[in-house]
Amino acid sequence: MDLKEKILSKKAQIGVVGVGYAGLPLAMEFARSGFKVHGIDVDDEKVKDLNEGKSHIEDVKDDMLQFAIRAGCFEAHSDYEVVSQLDCVILCVPTPLRQTKDPDISYIVDAAQAVKKHLHKDMLIVLQSTTYPGTTEEVVRAEFESENVQIGKDLFLGFSPERIDPGNLKFTIKNTPKIVGGITPQCTEMAKTLYEQVIDRVIPVSSAAAAEMVKLLENTFRAVNIGLVNEIAIMCEKLGISVWEVIEAAASKPFGFMPFFPGPGLGGHCIPIDPLYLSWKLKMLNYNARFIELASEVNTQMPEYCVYRIVGVLNRNQKCVNGTKVLLIGLTYKKDVSDVRESPALDIMRLLEKGGAQVDYSDPYVSQLSIDDVVKKSVSLEPATIQEYDLLVMVTDHSAFDYAMIQKSAQLIFDARNVFREAFDNVVKL
Repeated sequence: MDLKEKILSKKAQIGVVGVGYAGLPLAMEFARSGFKVHGIDVDDEKVKDLNEGKSHIEDVKDDMLQFAIRAGCFEAHSDYEVVSQLDCVILCVPTPLRQTKDPDISYIVDAAQAVKKHLHKDMLIVLQSTTYPGTTEEVVRAEFESENVQIGKDLFLGFSPERIDPGNLKFTIKNTPKIVGGITPQCTEMAKTLYEQVIDRVIPVSSAAAAEMVKLLENTFRAVNIGLVNEIAIMCEKLGISVWEVIEAAASKPFGFMPFFPGPGLGGHCIPIDPLYLSWKLKMLNYNARFIELASEVNTQMPEYCVYRIVGVLNRNQKCVNGTKVLLIGLTYKKDVSDVRESPALDIMRLLEKGGAQVDYSDPYVSQLSIDDVVKKSVSLEPATIQEYDLLVMVTDHSAFDYAMIQKSAQLIFDARNVFREAFDNVVKL
């Protein structure tokens, strides 16, 4: 039985390398469809928890994971030996930026080299990690292709960008269209066949590089437009105009406009980071991606703008930052998830502490956090506790928060979520 027949009959064994925010939901979707799925991760503790039926992300509930384990459809591993038994391997490893803002693809290279040790013919490998156009062709292909292994014949290789929106109950892996692009047409067809077993609509593109570019366009589109509206908001404040009124009115236009909204900064792995992959790649070709660079500059300055406004709030109430006790309400980058990657709340915390403030946080999804080698624990939101703080800064909107109680108990509140909204220009004094 060849690889395509194995996939169509669901006898193909699937490996997902990196069972995090993107990898674990994908693994569960394949398991739910009847495939045998092997999760591979270098985090021994995570692997142990997964095999015990304990999920570490909100989008995969414990009972879903436990059902897949009982059905014999999922197993986690901390080594790559199982790859020799697999038919399809999907790489979902991290792709962070270095401090110099150039791509760190070391996780991709490490995973590819580990898979290579157990490689066999008639196998499909798909990279899902967001990266710059050309990575699959120039980096991953070089790891696998040899005199004995011909891509498109002996081994199938492609790229398919992840489209995960943590906490989104409407658009899941199954009903979100999937882009696939292979090194050869045969690679594209094999990847398309695999994903069609679990996803409603699969869209093939001409190459792996085109698929890599699709992901970067999606996130650059958002980053640039958020940067634009953040700058518009600053302009509106200087002009004495409500940016929220302007956005609402502009959104009434039925064509040619899509509303974006200002805020305290970008968070998560995708929007703040992915466009810079494209910017870096273009610099290699002596081209300056000006929109991306400018949007990144505007968006990364938003936490500083929030702190500037917080200082104004304290000054108007005859308080200074130095010595002020501040409680951040919500630490994650978006509501009802536990992901703090690139969260603007962390920057706001650092900036306030640099000014001498004593800063704590409360977040039901983050019990404790190590920031700059200091471990902080989430503060329980109770009236008596809230009253100990001089200022509350609302950063993330979690459904678990009792906002009526928070407002009733607080001395001063600054709403960073709506830093530009006119109703919050003056501090709430209760």
